[in-house]
Amino acid sequence: MSENNGTKILLAFIAGAAVGAAIGYFLNSDKKEEIIADLKDGASKLKHDIEENLAKAKEMVDNFSKIDIDLTTENPE
Repeated sequence: MSENNGTKILLAFIAGAAVGAAIGYFLNSDKKEEIIADLKDGASKLKHDIEENLAKAKEMVDNFSKIDIDLTTENPE
């Protein structure tokens, strides 16, 4: 089992190094400003989507809390 964990750690390290190298390469390229602008645009869209979904979730919780059902009492027939 420890061999499996060691393999996972090694793969994570290699993946992190590869991502770091790729980021370094692209940030030193001629398209640096374009890449940064794309990342900012994507982050802005993601933030908007999260805020929108959070507002929907809050609305659902508010609507659910307005339902006044007492599930502990038996329903007389």
